[in-house]
Amino acid sequence: MKGKVAFVLGAGVGYVLGTRAGRGQFERLKGWANDAWNDPRVQDYVHEAEGQVTEFAKQQGAALKDKAVEVAKSAVSGKTADSKWGTIPLTDESVDVAAGEPVLDADDLDRRRP
Repeated sequence: MKGKVAFVLGAGVGYVLGTRAGRGQFERLKGWANDAWNDPRVQDYVHEAEGQVTEFAKQQGAALKDKAVEVAKSAVSGKTADSKWGTIPLTDESVDVAAGEPVLDADDLDRRRP
């Protein structure tokens, strides 16, 4: 099944890039995508998302960095991250990022798998 899907995808890409008619369609789609991307409404969403990501990184960056360092240290020492750290449930009920609650806190670093 995967082989058939790959073949059809390859044939489609070959048509679009290899034929004059396909190239015309590609250029038309590219123009539509460019127009949509440059639409002021889309750019408003992009800037809003950038602001949210920047704010999230400021709030959670240190905790995520600390967690990454610990996992890297355990990997270098020959231990897998799964053998040292338990999973951290991140459900809508357990974390409210909008309220400024940290994604990772000191309790998460001490959690051991049973």
